[in-house]
Amino acid sequence: MKIIVLGSSAGGGFPQWNCNCSNCDRMRRGTLKAKARTQSSIAVSADGENWLLINASPDILAQIRATPALQPGRQPRDSGIAAVLLIDAQVDHVTGLLMLREGKPIPLYCTASVWDDLTTGLPLVPVLSHYCGVQWHPLPIRQNHMEPIELAGIDGIRITPLALLSKAPPYSPHRENPHPGDNIGLMIENRATGKKVFYAPGLGEIEPHVEAAMRSADCLLVDGTFWSADEMIRLGFSTKYAADMGHLPQSGPGGMIECLDSMDAGRKILIHINNTNPILDEDSEQHATLLRHGIEIAHDGMEITL
Repeated sequence: MKIIVLGSSAGGGFPQWNCNCSNCDRMRRGTLKAKARTQSSIAVSADGENWLLINASPDILAQIRATPALQPGRQPRDSGIAAVLLIDAQVDHVTGLLMLREGKPIPLYCTASVWDDLTTGLPLVPVLSHYCGVQWHPLPIRQNHMEPIELAGIDGIRITPLALLSKAPPYSPHRENPHPGDNIGLMIENRATGKKVFYAPGLGEIEPHVEAAMRSADCLLVDGTFWSADEMIRLGFSTKYAADMGHLPQSGPGGMIECLDSMDAGRKILIHINNTNPILDEDSEQHATLLRHGIEIAHDGMEITL
């Protein structure tokens, strides 16, 4: 099973189009040792031909162009994307669906609450019905029993959705009335080898069932949004703490570094990295700290084989 990181940044990408934080400013000036990044998305395949796209970011066309495996030439109109799975209904993860409108009907896997958001608050499904159309496959969410499922057209892989504590997007009709399935993590398993990756780019709290899943995974691909809890407040970009936005910061007691230090996974990788995060600077002490703890930082084009 191969996982390709199509995009490793949080919303807005890096550098963000309207941001002049130290990272973005120095990146544009060419004085920062860092990699440009597009918005968070991955692709998974067991056979190297049929790919599951997990999250369709606004940068999907650039990501496809940069990933030859997603552009096979088997027929005049073709795509390696056999299905799309959404972990939430955030704009950064769903608006790329509009860019796939020239293709065949989109097999779309998501929870009922995400489907509701995409048919009401952000009506992408009604819009796409005038183009390629969408075939919805509901993802089951169970609180106390996690059951793997197989996806049509994606052979050799099993997916286990896990409900995460989170809010629906700001546009959602139930923004202030959270539903199970507003945000999920995924355990993705190679059926042939039994190897598993746990994927959760938005992880605000590690509940017991999430911790159990993480401990059973061979690879962790998890939330790397912010270095510190007050990062956005300190920089003057927001009045909210990382936890208010559904993200566990890396530093501090109970932070992601401390959590990952307790895990036995062979690979521990941060994804969904905000443009303000000092770990993007490859010469920074924060970047070096992660490496000392055996934690990798995802980048666009990164490949993981399990």
